[in-house]
Amino acid sequence: MYDFDFEKPSTVADAVAALASEDAQALGGGQTLIPTMKQGLASPAKLVSLKGIAEMVGVSESGGVVTIGGATTHAQVAAECPIGAVAALAGNIGDPAVRNRGTIGGSLANNDPSSDYPAAVLALGATIVTNSREIAADDFFDGMFTTTLEEGEIITAVKIPVPDAACYEKFEQSASRFALTGVFVAKTDGGVRVAVTGASEEGVHRWSAGEEALNGNFSADALSGLSVPSDGMISDLHGSEDYRANLVKVLTGRAVSGC
Repeated sequence: MYDFDFEKPSTVADAVAALASEDAQALGGGQTLIPTMKQGLASPAKLVSLKGIAEMVGVSESGGVVTIGGATTHAQVAAECPIGAVAALAGNIGDPAVRNRGTIGGSLANNDPSSDYPAAVLALGATIVTNSREIAADDFFDGMFTTTLEEGEIITAVKIPVPDAACYEKFEQSASRFALTGVFVAKTDGGVRVAVTGASEEGVHRWSAGEEALNGNFSADALSGLSVPSDGMISDLHGSEDYRANLVKVLTGRAVSGC
């Protein structure tokens, strides 16, 4: 490691001001950033911790919408989120140490291609709230490790409409518990949405053919005649393109059956 400045503001406004400094970096739970710094792959001059901002922590529900503060840990989401599929997803992230440090806002801002939360917020049609605007989940993710967040912009909360039914199925890497492939299926007033993580070189995405089939018949049988193209799927030592493409269909069927 190396010498750097550290600030722990108590308000969003103070955090935004601190991040205006040259080469400052927001720090959520630090589950990705700190190891990256230790490896010498990132070297911000200042870390601005978001963990001390009370207004960014907590889970609440009003008018059919669940609001989760951006600095809320995975463990708290697992314990308090009234949307069962989201709570179950959060409770299966990493290990207890990760769940008690990592935050939903940090995970979404990092947008790891194998992360779980992106699939949930995309399938549920959530809204990402920042210090300056609100961004629909469909407009938020922009490829591997990339989002439409601007420099110095902070995720303060996530607003999630309560679905009629939802389920997440993940085939995980045994060592990291990241998703080798994960599928979140949500049945909402606007129809069925299917979001896939861990499979594509483009990062989290929706499976439109699966959505169309399930809107006509919300059962695993509706997927029987479909196939998922393997072009653009990730191929590595954990699984080939074809393997991941098949997992998308299999896990979607399991998720539908579990809803």
